[in-house]
Amino acid sequence: MNDAYFAATLKDFLATSDEAILGELTQAHNHALEHQQRDAWRDEVRYLRSALSSIDDAYVFLEFSIPRMGKRADVLIVLGGVIFVVEFKVNSASFDSYAIDQVHDYALDVKNFHLGSHAHPIVPVLIATKASSGVIRQPEWAVDGVAKPILVGQTGLADVLAMCVQVKPATPHIDVAAWRTSGYRPTPTIIEAAEALYRNHAVEEISRSDAGAKNLQTTSDMIAAIIDRSKSEGRKSICFITGVPGAGKTLAGLNIAAKRSEKHEDEHAVFLSGNGPLVDVLREALARDQVAREGSKKTDAYRSVRGFVQNIHHFRDHYVGNNEQPFEKVVVFDEAQRAWTSDQASKFMQTKRGHHDFNMSEPEFLISVMDRHDDWCTVICLIGGGQEINTGEAGLSEWLAALQHRFADWDVHASSLLDDHQYTIDAKATELLDAGHIEKHPDLHLSVSMRSFRAERVSSFVSLLLDGDAANARDVFNDLSDRYPITLTRDLSRAREWLRGKARGTERYGLVASAGGYRLRPEGVHVKSKIDPTSYFLNDRFDVRSSYYLEEVATQFDIQGLELDWAGVCWDADLRRADDAWQHYAFKGTKWQQVRNETNQLYLLNAYRVLLTRARQGLIIFVPHGDGKDPTRPPAFYDETYAFLVSCGVSELK
Repeated sequence: MNDAYFAATLKDFLATSDEAILGELTQAHNHALEHQQRDAWRDEVRYLRSALSSIDDAYVFLEFSIPRMGKRADVLIVLGGVIFVVEFKVNSASFDSYAIDQVHDYALDVKNFHLGSHAHPIVPVLIATKASSGVIRQPEWAVDGVAKPILVGQTGLADVLAMCVQVKPATPHIDVAAWRTSGYRPTPTIIEAAEALYRNHAVEEISRSDAGAKNLQTTSDMIAAIIDRSKSEGRKSICFITGVPGAGKTLAGLNIAAKRSEKHEDEHAVFLSGNGPLVDVLREALARDQVAREGSKKTDAYRSVRGFVQNIHHFRDHYVGNNEQPFEKVVVFDEAQRAWTSDQASKFMQTKRGHHDFNMSEPEFLISVMDRHDDWCTVICLIGGGQEINTGEAGLSEWLAALQHRFADWDVHASSLLDDHQYTIDAKATELLDAGHIEKHPDLHLSVSMRSFRAERVSSFVSLLLDGDAANARDVFNDLSDRYPITLTRDLSRAREWLRGKARGTERYGLVASAGGYRLRPEGVHVKSKIDPTSYFLNDRFDVRSSYYLEEVATQFDIQGLELDWAGVCWDADLRRADDAWQHYAFKGTKWQQVRNETNQLYLLNAYRVLLTRARQGLIIFVPHGDGKDPTRPPAFYDETYAFLVSCGVSELK
């Protein structure tokens, strides 16, 4: 078993010498072992030996694996149907908040992602070995059976174990052998996934692989086979991967880039995204993580991560106006459906970059750059459904048109659902899909949302809601509401209170709103005030710029491709219900103007689709009351929207 460095019954643990236990821990440790770590282990073993000597029939794990986080809990104890996650702070006399959050995070991950632990109570315990006393109290169980962390000092661990077993919720006996082999189904955040892949972890370690979820490894294997075939036969190929919101498209893309870079250095695989906030946040997170792990300079870390995640516009600009052959043989384009049309790209390149003869769409130009290779190359396009949110975004049709009219010799591989209306939003794309020779592969579609690990049908609920189908939305909501809370309020202060009360450990929460929600300003929500995405998504709860402060609000442009654990969606009158249909508006000058252009209406619907699918664990929707004295936000602009959300099954906050 590789779930822990050391595992034994309590009886065997007590009968094994300190040196023998330390020997097993040292042998299992794959990294250079520092004296400080060995000394800490020795102190922990002696502490446990003394504290547990009077307890019977327990099982002890040392350095227990927490796969999603790529870390290990110091100790895990299974006793009397309760799982205790124990973290030591050796030689510490204080219980620091970061340490309390750390052990709470470990316990939550065991509960959420370790299959054998779903039905059992879990108690996080923080031990500061030099503290004269802790905070030993009756366990405070959350709804999911994870208690608030209990703090233990020099003594008291045995009392905590006995007390928790005595007052635990009614749960089945734990068969330790079956529990150990039950497996993990981790669903990392995109930031955690990028960090793990950048450290050369396998995708299997950080992703689900159960029958109910699409195995990311299967998609990666399919792409790897296409790349290898293109390489061996000297062919140029392009692949289109589709997926529902949160299904792991970006994770799949990062995995492809990371693994090809690691094992095939000559390919110079790279992950490209036109999503500026996503690129900035991932780079900052990777750089911070590298500095923390290796003690390197931040500038050196940034230089390193820039080769792994790049801005697609910088890639594009580098190759404009020259015939230079690209360095990269394998290129992953994230959110490829958001690449620019010919009109948008030409206008930008002529006015902003001074290239007056530029007359191609962004997809056509990007393919033409890779086509400069004399032998082979592979392009991987990640296509999200309902994700176009900005003027000039091409959807799928520009890619297909370029392939048919200019690059007909390329091999085209596509998800078998590429022609679904979620991904093919115009007749032109549908026609091109029927006309061209495209190999379809079911393994290139990611069908199950993994962002919302508590409920896989969130994206279906949101689609039905935005389609105006209240009856079917209510049916889906009833199926997911016990695992994924969605609630409504008309009081923003109560929404903030709900978010703070739901989050545990370092679970991240924040406010989001449509970029067109200008009349949320009287409520204190300023969508025109630009956030710093790296601070919003990465900084801790003591930083006023972070999402935790619930002061700054992220729009669809800031948060697309990223996520929160708990989201507060602020709903303005730009998208409102009237006459039993969605009405689309933009605030211009001093009043709302109806949006009649169908493409812009789609962008607005997609903006709310993005906002409503950013939360991993649950969300609260704030719909203002409006103000009868303010002609820009009368109650009528909001009341029918609120009523419609209620008709979709969303519960009102009591």
